[in-house]
Amino acid sequence: MTTPLRTPLCDELGSELPIFGFTHSLDAAIAISRNGGVGIWGATRSTPDEIEVGLSRMHAELGELPYGIDLVIPPGMPERDNRAEIEAAIPDEHRRFVASLRERFDIPDDGEPGARSRFVRSEATAREQVDVAMDSNLRLLALGIGSPEWVIGPAKDRGMKMISLVGQPKHAERALRAGADIIVAQGYDAGAHTGTVGTFSLVPRIVDVAGDVPVVAAGGVATGRHIAAALAMGAQGVWIGTAWLLCAEEGTGPEVAAKLMAAESADTVISRADSGKTLRQVRTAWSDAWAADDAPTPLKMPYQDILVGDVLGQIERHRVEPLMHSPAGQSIAYFDEMTTVADVMQDLVDEAEATLNRLSS
Repeated sequence: MTTPLRTPLCDELGSELPIFGFTHSLDAAIAISRNGGVGIWGATRSTPDEIEVGLSRMHAELGELPYGIDLVIPPGMPERDNRAEIEAAIPDEHRRFVASLRERFDIPDDGEPGARSRFVRSEATAREQVDVAMDSNLRLLALGIGSPEWVIGPAKDRGMKMISLVGQPKHAERALRAGADIIVAQGYDAGAHTGTVGTFSLVPRIVDVAGDVPVVAAGGVATGRHIAAALAMGAQGVWIGTAWLLCAEEGTGPEVAAKLMAAESADTVISRADSGKTLRQVRTAWSDAWAADDAPTPLKMPYQDILVGDVLGQIERHRVEPLMHSPAGQSIAYFDEMTTVADVMQDLVDEAEATLNRLSS
């Protein structure tokens, strides 16, 4: 593909386009790579066995096309996966509040866990997830939170490129010292775990800090005009997540899809109610309940994970519509209909090329 969007990072990774697509859907990640981008599968809530199966599938279906996975390895997690220890430390006030939500919204208790409570976010689990990645054909490993040297060093020894997501210059400096090969500068606009500095304020500063290390811009990227702006700020690519939520490959259910299609940028809120970490999501009765004056302060990860993980899973399985929600960035305002990965990619490329050609003329 001959395109003014091509950057040195494309040559380095073997991609047609400088578009990294982050998604929790394996199908969507594969489609992003097949359509010229770099599909990044968010695998941090997957078990080591599930990661092994997913990576095998990506390798079988994508071959030499670039792809990667994203893991979150926050500092300060428990040493081992012991749910009983976590449960014992949860305050009664928080238990009563979750019980009141269950009664208020008639959430069935089917006795099954959710994605956040199938296992405890622990050092042991993180090491098992990383071990699977190390033993695979993976060439790109992204770390959404944390840049531990015990991951970056061995990964680079195996020929992997390490991607670190950062929200402040000091985070970029730490990741660079650890050996990161690509820095994703993620601004406040972004969905899920996000910081407090806006994308336009952040990206040029990270570019200056990174020097020769390529920077990818994230947070609020929804159109080709955003891509052109990112390149103008010195980034060599963009990291996009929200754009895929309404793609058929993502598998978003009809209740959540309707909320996403109706949402404007101001309809997203940052809440710690899901995991204890900041998570930008579409505002619903769930985020409102935890923001109310009578709500307790969310616990730190992984205690909040275990406190609400089962009920979140039950909300999804039993379609408790008022509480069903999704992470989403402020760019959700640009997406108001169901689509496909191929169509999103084509729209991004067409508008970005037209914008760059217009500016150059």
